[in-house]
Amino acid sequence: MPEQLADTVDPANWTCPAPLRDQPVVVMGHGGGGALSAELMEQVFVPAYGNATLAALADSAVLELGGARLAFSTDSYVVRPLFFPGGSLGDLAVNGTVNDLAMSGARPAYLSAAFVLEEGVELSVVGRIARAMGAAAKAAGVTIATGDTKVVESGHGDGVYVTTAGVGLVPDGVDIRPQRARPGDVVIVSGPIGLHGVAIMSVREGLEFGVEIASDTAPLADLVAAMLAVTPDIHVLRDPTRGGLAASLNEIARASGTGVRLQERAVPVPDAVANACGFLGLDPLYVANEGRLVAFVPPSAADEVLAAMRAHPQGAGATLIGECVAEHPGMVVVATGLGGTRVVDLPLGEQLPRIC
Repeated sequence: MPEQLADTVDPANWTCPAPLRDQPVVVMGHGGGGALSAELMEQVFVPAYGNATLAALADSAVLELGGARLAFSTDSYVVRPLFFPGGSLGDLAVNGTVNDLAMSGARPAYLSAAFVLEEGVELSVVGRIARAMGAAAKAAGVTIATGDTKVVESGHGDGVYVTTAGVGLVPDGVDIRPQRARPGDVVIVSGPIGLHGVAIMSVREGLEFGVEIASDTAPLADLVAAMLAVTPDIHVLRDPTRGGLAASLNEIARASGTGVRLQERAVPVPDAVANACGFLGLDPLYVANEGRLVAFVPPSAADEVLAAMRAHPQGAGATLIGECVAEHPGMVVVATGLGGTRVVDLPLGEQLPRIC
């Protein structure tokens, strides 16, 4: 090692992107949406809270209250940078929770918003985020009805964190959850994948890939409503955020005890995303999305659902990418373009930190 480099490199500061699974402390991978996140939920939170509703580990809980079926969800947003091509922390804080509700088939109605602000953050930045949230809520047809604000000392935060919770109504006859995936179901993704994660990385690291890559952040409740208008018997919906499409499909396969088989050439990966992932050594299947959904649909309704999705602006790029199978239960495999097959496992930690 050159002497100048040796003076500046401290191995004690190195971190492993795939930390050991017996870590006695929280590591960044616990928030990455992969195996470490799943273990944190299953070993810490589910036993501590002890109820069947939480144990389902869906994007949102479906609850019976006062004769109505409500979907209820909450999420925290810690993206860095706060503003990026195609969106901002404010857009994510609204669209992310709206989409979690929509993945239960619900029509989102009301959100809460809680801000954690670090001392020294410019009020103009806070105002810009708040305005973005207001505009996103209007576009999604929801009301931000209540909230809270806390301030922490300088150096004890990361600028701005936002937590949103939301409620919505689930229509009668709709039962969407990962346990309902069945062999024979068709797997559909609503559009090109990987845009959000690559957009964040390009801005954060100052990388250029020849064209600007913008986040796909968008509300999906209207798209889901269009799908349910075709048939209420959609089995599973997921928005593949942290951990990307690979994590969502693995979670569905494991929850339902079925297998998933994808056709690699059918998965819509934009050229810019493919090139960026090739340069960065990433797999697009593991890169986060913020305006896409994956659906498991009975084969009898697949053509009509696909047509309804393609007729909607948020589903114009909808593509059939695979099927649910009885073989290899709990596993996701991809048929490659060369005629082989590879296993797509649940990621251990994360490829891209702080992306949502």
